[in-house]
Amino acid sequence: MDGFAPTPSVPVSPASARHVDEYRDRGFAVVRGVFGPEEVAELAAAFDRQWEAGLAHPRNFRHGNLMVRVAQDPALGKVVAMVQWPSYGDPVLARYRTDPRLLALVEPLIGRDVKQIINQLHWKPAGSSGAEFAFHQDARFRKPRECYRNLGDSYVQTGIAIDPHRPVSGAMRMLPGSHRMGSLDLGAGAVMGEAATDEALRRAGLDPALAVDLELEPGDVALWSAFTVHGSGLNQSERGRRFYLNGYVRAADCDRGEWAWRDGAPQPLGEPVLVHFEQLLERPGPHYVDV
Repeated sequence: MDGFAPTPSVPVSPASARHVDEYRDRGFAVVRGVFGPEEVAELAAAFDRQWEAGLAHPRNFRHGNLMVRVAQDPALGKVVAMVQWPSYGDPVLARYRTDPRLLALVEPLIGRDVKQIINQLHWKPAGSSGAEFAFHQDARFRKPRECYRNLGDSYVQTGIAIDPHRPVSGAMRMLPGSHRMGSLDLGAGAVMGEAATDEALRRAGLDPALAVDLELEPGDVALWSAFTVHGSGLNQSERGRRFYLNGYVRAADCDRGEWAWRDGAPQPLGEPVLVHFEQLLERPGPHYVDV
């Protein structure tokens, strides 16, 4: 393609290459130590910048695809729960969204022509009483359906751990093999701020005893499928739990999203394109919203 020079694949070590088989078998995988301590510190500083900027807003704020979710936590007061697409304005986060090591992880699964439909920062502050996520499948939120094809094979969600993820700090809980079961009825209510209950799993025909905790160290990368059932509980530790999410999709199977890589070459962000915010063209400017 004119203007895009192919980039060689980044080698994946035999140890980390096992993530492909694990992902296909269980619906999720973990690759240890992808990013080093200095890189994690750089990402942590970016999280801190976004947190401070978010607290300046009295309520949920949107500007283009950038979305800041501000919440009133009963225990902590005003908190920033999530920021979507911070990479438009933060060069550090923008650089990591197309880091060649992430391409090396997703390329064996979805190829080298890749779009991005998720770019999010998630916080679970220590002592928060609202930062939990009900069990769900990411496929539920890929709308309109006709724009997202072959989700089971074309979409990979990744998460970079900034802090240790443990059961006590609200680590994700995954249902191995649930990615093979298609769309499941886990309820149509809210996910963010709702408890991940065993009852919801039983109603969907899943055994809660099979759920596993996704324990991560800073710099580890987790990958999971759009159909993998997952949720997470409250952070009851004395340390915050942060997670940098980037969701990628094979470009040929998606009509939306920002380009991440063309033939392996990283793509910068320009003017926002349509991802999930349906009114992007009608309301591109900064405004406050109710969610």
